[in-house]
Amino acid sequence: MQMSDFPFGVTDWSAIAPTEHPGASGMALWRTCQFGNIRVRMVEYSAGYLADHWCRKGHILLCLEGELLTELADGRRFMLTPGLSYQVEDEGEPHRSSTQTGARLFIVD
Repeated sequence: MQMSDFPFGVTDWSAIAPTEHPGASGMALWRTCQFGNIRVRMVEYSAGYLADHWCRKGHILLCLEGELLTELADGRRFMLTPGLSYQVEDEGEPHRSSTQTGARLFIVD
């Protein structure tokens, strides 16, 4: 990853208006910043959230609160709890996420 075209800065995530993204069930709230070609998000999934698609975008994702179940198209499943992260490359394993209890995540892609 080449990180360029943005100076040092501090982000107040509470000052960024969230956008709503419905899942197959539940809702995701994204607070998004764009730094050059890098998107950084603070994402909150409601209880009962299930992604409405299999994602092929690369991410580095850190679970801050709650529990996030990430399923790969090949059937493997991974439970993230606070302090656990995953990383996947662009066009890597298709994945989708769900949560029974809700989750708050920090995502770089």
